[in-house]
Amino acid sequence: MFVSYRWLQEYVDLSGVTAEELADKITKSGIEVEGVENLNKGISGVVIGHVVEREQHPNADKLSRCQVDLGGGEIVQIVCGAPNVAQGQKVAVAKVGAVLPGNFKIKRAKLRGEESNGMICSLQELGIESKLVAKDYQEGIFVFPSDAEVGADALDALNLNDEVLELGLTPNRSDCLSMLGVAHEVAAILRREVKYPSVNVQTSDEQAADYISVKVEAKEDNPLYVARVVKNVKIAPSPLWMQTRLMAAGIRPHNNVVDITNYILLEYGQPLHAFDYDRLGSKEIVVRHASEGEKFVTLDDQERVLKGNQLVITNGSEPVALAGVMGGANSEVKDDTVNVLIESAYFKGLTVRQASKDHGLRSEASARFEKGIDPNRTRVAADRAAELMAEYASGEVVSGTVEVDTLTVEPAVVAVSLGRINDVLGTELSMEEVQDIMNRLQFENKVEDETIVVTVPTRRGDITIEEDIVEEVARMYGYDNLPTTLPVTVATPGKLTEYQLGRRKVRRFLEGAGLAQTTTYSLTSAGKATQFALNATSTIGLAMPMSEDRSILRQSLVPHLLEAVKHNNARQSDSIALYETGSVFLSKGEGELPDEQERVAGAITGLWHAHGWQGEKKVVDFYVIKGVLEGLFAQLGLEKRISYAPVKKDGMHPGRTAAVWLDEKEIGYVGQVHPVVQKQYGLRETYVFELHLQELLAADVEEVRYSAIPRFPSITRDIALVVDKNVLGGEVQRVIYAAGGELLKDVTVFDLYEGERMEEGKKSVAFSLRYLDPERTLTDEEVAKAHGAVLEAVEKEFGATLRS
Repeated sequence: MFVSYRWLQEYVDLSGVTAEELADKITKSGIEVEGVENLNKGISGVVIGHVVEREQHPNADKLSRCQVDLGGGEIVQIVCGAPNVAQGQKVAVAKVGAVLPGNFKIKRAKLRGEESNGMICSLQELGIESKLVAKDYQEGIFVFPSDAEVGADALDALNLNDEVLELGLTPNRSDCLSMLGVAHEVAAILRREVKYPSVNVQTSDEQAADYISVKVEAKEDNPLYVARVVKNVKIAPSPLWMQTRLMAAGIRPHNNVVDITNYILLEYGQPLHAFDYDRLGSKEIVVRHASEGEKFVTLDDQERVLKGNQLVITNGSEPVALAGVMGGANSEVKDDTVNVLIESAYFKGLTVRQASKDHGLRSEASARFEKGIDPNRTRVAADRAAELMAEYASGEVVSGTVEVDTLTVEPAVVAVSLGRINDVLGTELSMEEVQDIMNRLQFENKVEDETIVVTVPTRRGDITIEEDIVEEVARMYGYDNLPTTLPVTVATPGKLTEYQLGRRKVRRFLEGAGLAQTTTYSLTSAGKATQFALNATSTIGLAMPMSEDRSILRQSLVPHLLEAVKHNNARQSDSIALYETGSVFLSKGEGELPDEQERVAGAITGLWHAHGWQGEKKVVDFYVIKGVLEGLFAQLGLEKRISYAPVKKDGMHPGRTAAVWLDEKEIGYVGQVHPVVQKQYGLRETYVFELHLQELLAADVEEVRYSAIPRFPSITRDIALVVDKNVLGGEVQRVIYAAGGELLKDVTVFDLYEGERMEEGKKSVAFSLRYLDPERTLTDEEVAKAHGAVLEAVEKEFGATLRS
């Protein structure tokens, strides 16, 4: 809802409150103001000018040379390219030195040899959107009414010295889909009164019943229908003040009659429709459900095929309007319209919504009917429209209305105790304070013991239960004023579990390492269900699958990650790093629910690092993805409990795949996808991992311990051990750690040799050992003793010898 600040001032006193301050107060009361737009847009120096003379430009066919009176006897020459400029017009003129939207400054200029001292402006050039400009002025300049004052501020005349508040309304606050509804809200916030427009309709001696009859066959969908007749109207543009208010609210002006119906819609929140009485084709209105397949042409010249549950307004034989949504082209108000039938009705919101949805027609009227209107404004809105048509379209209002009224509307009565209000809000309000809030909202109320009984006006259809009254008290009292308390029933505040914290830590590390999170389907095909699984079981199929590709519960995350890599590769994205945390489903037997276990998996391909300036690049290999996992295990405090062992696994490269062990339990694998499988997926060299996340996060972790920076030097010894080829470097490393004692702090592999001069079936693995005592400087004898224990241990365990 767009609310003009200047227009709102007609209904409630806003003195002392700026538009920005008002927006802040409305937001704090529970209705979000999404923005405040200044319609001025920084414009200055634009006045109303009078074109006293217009002639063809001597050197250009599409330009005019105009003499324009700017008031005070100042006449200037302006060259104008608008096709509709003419002598005698009152126009908007940007004088020399004026500023237009976008900080566009007007200067003296020569156009095809003729001097031009200013610019005659279109509405679009003054910052008004094209879709809001009347069709007559879509191409060319805007022309003011003939009584416009020459030299006056054009921005004032166009209501551009205004600010518009955009309200982000929730569906329950349909009462604020009108200026009067917003006025009630603002008046309650500011503790001021609402000023309603006075309605005084002057009518002729004729009776509306002589002109029209109304019959409603679908009373449940249309319990109230009011018709008024206005004769001898003269179709013309509506007054400028009305046009500018409509444009500020996002509605394009058309003519005086149509604009008045839209104006009332904005003012009262009551949608109206004006029929050309003489084009109706009869003297009766029949409201009924459409016949299935019935055809009807709406105002947008589109033929609509109607359904049997849609409500139509007919002339007794054919539809003339789709109720609450849009009128028909056959009864449209046009330039030659003389007599007008005003429709003001209450339509069932669900019926209007369904019709609007079926035809893809969303209108200002349908939006209000869908959310609910105030039935007590239906008659006064018709009277107000008739009065305005008499004043601004020179019409004669025929006496009386023709109605069908089967609507029973009783204001909601809600009782709530003071104790209940204070318990919910955590306040200590008195009954007088609560009554004051109800009076500000203009809710009738009375007090019975410690209970306030509120009679809710029909304009607030959202208030039906005591919690609604509590909310109104909270809004008006001020959410900022509510004390900060915890509900009595809550023993502890909510927080993440240890497992959730651990999972979040895993995700943050992997994202920090350069992997992007993805989410894939839990359903897969029979061929991929057990592929790459850590613990394959019998598959679990759906009774009613969406498709064959989504018919089985997955047992591994890797197949769909590979699909995601393939999808990206196909779109010229060659370097991909993805991960996912998600569930797999393992069978527990026939008739049993599956065991749902959470896994973390990743897939990497392409370049890991590329530095074009230095000419460096690093292609993903086994050690890149293993390094990512080692960083993850270090983050979780498990690095010393993790080990790797070669493993042969279906779908994985036999020489570049390792099982991951946590203590004595296998929890996953890491390695390259088998070249055959890579080819099946259409991938380049791709590396993956999958880990049992629950096992990983359930592991006990020692508390983090910190130690001082060593004051004493360490001693490093390097050894190259010759062992059998089948001996794993990691096993040797563990034995070295165990044998080195407390002095041995680090053991790292720095070389592997299997070339010439090496005995058949043997290899050389070189380790760097660092010895340190944080309390003193080590002697060579102490290091030699510890080092000798290491050599003795590896010789005994693996038959290792020192490489000569």
